[in-house]
Amino acid sequence: MTNKKLPSDTCDVAYALDLIGGKWKIFILWQLLGKRMRFSELRRNVPGISEPVLILQLKELQRDGIVKRIDYKTVPPHVEYELTETGRKLRTALAHFQEWGSEHRLDSLS
Repeated sequence: MTNKKLPSDTCDVAYALDLIGGKWKIFILWQLLGKRMRFSELRRNVPGISEPVLILQLKELQRDGIVKRIDYKTVPPHVEYELTETGRKLRTALAHFQEWGSEHRLDSLS
C-alpha cells in the first residue's frame, strides 16, 4: 500500500508553496503589493507571461483567496486586481524572499 498523502497535507511550507509557487505567481503577487492593477498593467509588468497563463494564474489566486477581482461593470470593461487581506499578509514573506535573493545573487557572483 502506498502513502497517498501529499506533502501539502502535512507540511505548512509545502501547502503555502502549492498556493503561491510556480513560475509566475510570485511575480504577480509582487506587482500587486500595495496597489490595484488592471489586467493590461499586470501583463506589461510581468514580462514573458502570456495572456492565457496570466488569466489562469489570476483565477487560481482568486480561487485560493489571495487575489480579488474587481469588476466595475462598465463598457468598455474595466477590471482590476488587488490582494485580499490574506494576500497582503504575504508582504513580509515576499520581502524576505527578495532580500534572500539579492544576497544570494551577490554571493553567487563572487
